[in-house]
Amino acid sequence: MTGKLHLNEAEIQRARQASSQIADDVTAQVMERTTVAIERTVLRLFGVDGVDAEGVPLANVVVDHALSRDLLAGGIAYPFVGAMMVHGMTAQELAEAIGAGMVQLGTEDLPNRVDIQVKAREMAQYALDGIAANREKRNQYLGRLGEGKQPYIYVIVATGNIYEDVVQAKSAARQGADIIAVIRSTGQSLIDYVPYGPTTEGFGGTYATQANFRIMRQALDEVSEEVGRYIRLCNYCSGLCMPEIAAMGALERLDVMLNDALYGILFRDINMQRTLCDQAFSRMINAYAGVIINTGEDNYLTTADAVESAHTVLASQFINEQLALRSGLPEAQMGLGHAFEMNPMLEDGFLYELAQAQMAREIFPNAPLKYMPPTKHMTGNIFRGHVQDALFNMVGIMTQQGIQLLGMMTEQIHTPLIYDRHLAIESAKYIFNNARHLGEEINFKEDGIIVRRAHQVLAEAVQLLENIVDVGLYQALASGMFADVKRTATGGKGLSGVLMKSADYFNPFADELRVRLGITGTVQQEEVRRG
Repeated sequence: MTGKLHLNEAEIQRARQASSQIADDVTAQVMERTTVAIERTVLRLFGVDGVDAEGVPLANVVVDHALSRDLLAGGIAYPFVGAMMVHGMTAQELAEAIGAGMVQLGTEDLPNRVDIQVKAREMAQYALDGIAANREKRNQYLGRLGEGKQPYIYVIVATGNIYEDVVQAKSAARQGADIIAVIRSTGQSLIDYVPYGPTTEGFGGTYATQANFRIMRQALDEVSEEVGRYIRLCNYCSGLCMPEIAAMGALERLDVMLNDALYGILFRDINMQRTLCDQAFSRMINAYAGVIINTGEDNYLTTADAVESAHTVLASQFINEQLALRSGLPEAQMGLGHAFEMNPMLEDGFLYELAQAQMAREIFPNAPLKYMPPTKHMTGNIFRGHVQDALFNMVGIMTQQGIQLLGMMTEQIHTPLIYDRHLAIESAKYIFNNARHLGEEINFKEDGIIVRRAHQVLAEAVQLLENIVDVGLYQALASGMFADVKRTATGGKGLSGVLMKSADYFNPFADELRVRLGITGTVQQEEVRRG
């Protein structure tokens, strides 16, 4: 028995063993496949940027061209870099030439395959060195300016206009925010390309583009100097362009990314094969860039009851943890998600919420857990809502959460009034300061409500995970085990963008990242697959 909750370590190990088996099965299937988004990411990391005369991103133009010529199963790197060498072009020049119809891949007599691989690996190493430099720059800022204490105060901006977002973000930083999340425009996760350039007309959020990342990162660097602490930037690399946006974030020094293995499947109906392939590569990029990922377990409780389905949140955290480890992502970058979403009229609901949060902290002690505020049961009574948020903040500090997304009185407004955000930050800072060490002063009764609740949730999570081992994750998702939502392996959006790898598949970034991240096992699995 360990910790304040007296959790059974053997039960925790059963859960990890089961989730490890689930992750191994998923990884084996992922290793056999690539996606159009992964291959577009390779091009973007090579330096391909911009759009063609019709406004189509060149990364899409080139990958679609290669796909139409049956050249993508072996990876875009070989035909593309080979053509660069033949024509004496840079990656950008070749992409533009393909977009203009001046070059057609697969028509050239390419150099020796080994020579192409050497060139591609040199290009990959150069790009990854740039990402490493960005990570070092972040470390320099942190060393010189420092940062806020955990739980980090995390707030959102979502005006739709990147320049107005900058105004809102700087205001939030001055008020005390530690992380600014720029919410994406509604539906961007479902478009199979990344918009280009600065944008000013999003809906319910601002488009995630590389230019917008750059604009906001510069603004937050400026306000970091002003307030004397480093302000982190968060965006979303979920959806059909998951690894591309992860790469863009790494290139522009984002610090936090929404990057869940199951969220897109459950809540955006994106094909599970597509999502699980894309998340594996995107997490390798985030791992190397030093980006904290946020997972989306909190969303389960918007469609399922927070009391009855609490164990599904824990089970998903275990699965996300194991999948992240297989992509080289360390525990210190796993912002595993959960939420304060029980009905506020539930007797002893605060105790159940405290049990859930303390349990997550004890099971994942090194993870900067991301704790989400009450939303499902918010009403027009803003005063009761402010109290609910205060109780949420109290649990956050008592259980030492890592990232606290603040609730707002005007919760249904995408971008709240600046003063509403100020009140939320002021309340959180007041509670965090006054109860900073309260959790250290408290122990729980071994036979009390909190301990019994935690044991119940853990036992149910273990049972669920072991059931998933028996049927497989795909079938578990099809049967609605998570969030009461059912998805199938061949349904959803994006399946046409999944390809089986050929025996000579080559991705220099995946190969180099495995080396730099010290990933073991997957390389050997790949060699076995190639025969």
